[in-house]
Amino acid sequence: MVLELKRPQDATLQALAGSTRTFLSYLLSFVYIAIYWNNHHHLFQVVERVSGGVLWANLHLLFWLSLVPFMTSWAEENDYAVWPVVGYGVNLFLAGSAYFVLQQAIYRTAGGSSLREALGRDVKGKASVVIYVVGIGLAFVNPLLAIGVYAAVAVIWLVPDRRVERYLAAREATAAD
Repeated sequence: MVLELKRPQDATLQALAGSTRTFLSYLLSFVYIAIYWNNHHHLFQVVERVSGGVLWANLHLLFWLSLVPFMTSWAEENDYAVWPVVGYGVNLFLAGSAYFVLQQAIYRTAGGSSLREALGRDVKGKASVVIYVVGIGLAFVNPLLAIGVYAAVAVIWLVPDRRVERYLAAREATAAD
């Protein structure tokens, strides 16, 4: 991640406390990247075949994720003003949408039905994108409320998504019988 954490000039706890907001911004962005990393790994455990469309959809997701540190820095350096917080939310919305597009691309490949079966209706994924839109709207009312909404989505996903693991375990158990 390219978000710059500047070390304090003084060797005091008070000087370190001045970096708290930057650290929390960094932490939120890191958590988002970690969530996508973990879920991406789970996603591809089920994939039997990767097509050109899947590769491009994957790069589409990577593009939006690569902007997370930039958008985080913009919001933090501008004291969480309306437009940077809106931009941060739009970035999260587009990353979530890109993840959905990646899932759809995988569904269309040979063996993609395995992923569809593993994920089911994917209520959590669809709800997250809707919640981002709510957060974007809230940014116009109170940017810190929007940040709270974005953080809430991260908390929802912080609990690892076990759907793929359960699916693979059930498939292995069935194959062993």
